[in-house]
Amino acid sequence: MSSYKNYFLIISIIFLFLGCTTKYQPSADTKIFDEEDELIVFALEFEKMKSYNKSVDIYMELFTKTNRYLYLTRALKLNLEQKNYKKVIELARNNINESSNEYENIIRIYIRALNKLKKYDLALKNSNELLSKYNNSKNYEIIGDIHYLKKNYDKAVGYYESAYASDYKPRTLLNLVNILYSFLNEKEKALSYLETHVRLYGDELVVNYKLLSIYQEQKDIDGIISILKRIYYKYKRDENKVPMAKTSEILVSYLEKKDIYLAIKFLNKENTNLEKLLSLYKQTNQIKKALDVIMTIYKKSGNIDLLAQVAVLEFENAKDKKEVLSSVIKKFKEVLTVLDNHIYQNYLGYILIDFDIDIKKGLEYVNMALKKAPNNIAYIDSLAWGQYKLNNCRDAYINMKKVVDEVGLEDKEIKLHWKKIKECQK
Repeated sequence: MSSYKNYFLIISIIFLFLGCTTKYQPSADTKIFDEEDELIVFALEFEKMKSYNKSVDIYMELFTKTNRYLYLTRALKLNLEQKNYKKVIELARNNINESSNEYENIIRIYIRALNKLKKYDLALKNSNELLSKYNNSKNYEIIGDIHYLKKNYDKAVGYYESAYASDYKPRTLLNLVNILYSFLNEKEKALSYLETHVRLYGDELVVNYKLLSIYQEQKDIDGIISILKRIYYKYKRDENKVPMAKTSEILVSYLEKKDIYLAIKFLNKENTNLEKLLSLYKQTNQIKKALDVIMTIYKKSGNIDLLAQVAVLEFENAKDKKEVLSSVIKKFKEVLTVLDNHIYQNYLGYILIDFDIDIKKGLEYVNMALKKAPNNIAYIDSLAWGQYKLNNCRDAYINMKKVVDEVGLEDKEIKLHWKKIKECQK
């Protein structure tokens, strides 16, 4: 690359760093001295290596040799970032030039340094002078910042409102809203500003999250749901999947608090969390729909444990359980060839016993379950019922008495088993 093109590229990068104005400035493709482009590269490299003092020294050398004020601006910004506030003030005072195309940027940096050193009156004086020369939203906001730091909240609001009316920037809006809401107790006005901004100017996340925090503080569930939906669909449009999923989870929890069927409707529409949808169908006793969802999950994941849950739901949902016995038993057997799960062993064992399909095999499954959980009352009940079915009345009575002594006779099934086993014992 030629020296000319190289220099042009580098100086363009510097202009981008600084956000240069459209006023006249020395032509960027004209070197004032031979080593200018080389020094720019060194300054940028030192910045990259976080050797900021060396970078500042080079920018000041460039400024001294070229009188290009963009180099001074860059040196001031780096000093400000490194909290060298006194150095910023010194350099700005010694080198300020009202005719410079960087004058406004330099004064703004100078004012920020004054604020950091709590020299608010001097900062305000310079800010007012700056506004009189450059009447724009940024300079209104700078004065608003100073009044905020001085705790002159009413005055700060006035300047922030003027700044916001010019550019509708979210940052200005949030400054304005924070003062109205937290310091002037004008909560409705603050809320109105946020809601109007979202309605008119789109879905900036920072504004939506501020609205969300206020609605949460006020426990306004409708407001919370409305904003969470905005945030969710913003992430969806941007294909930002991780925060979209997290927002969906929070949104569903609030929808569930308001009306569980609203949560179900949202999950059905968005298909974002089938496991949660399954849980909500179970809670609302929509077993047929729960069965459809769990089959979908099983087909997608191949998780054998889900096949057992399908079997349970299929059995529980059946009006005539005898019609589904073959399908349910087949599923449980398939599951138990892979999983050594005592819950499913007992479930299958009890079905085989209760419907007189294969009582001995049923007891084998129940005993497998009891080896893993010997004190489980449900499993002991299954054992006693199987022993009763084989006319082993003595052992059935001993085991069923353990169940009754532990949980009583409120459960209809336990009450029936106890009655039948006592009759068998006589």
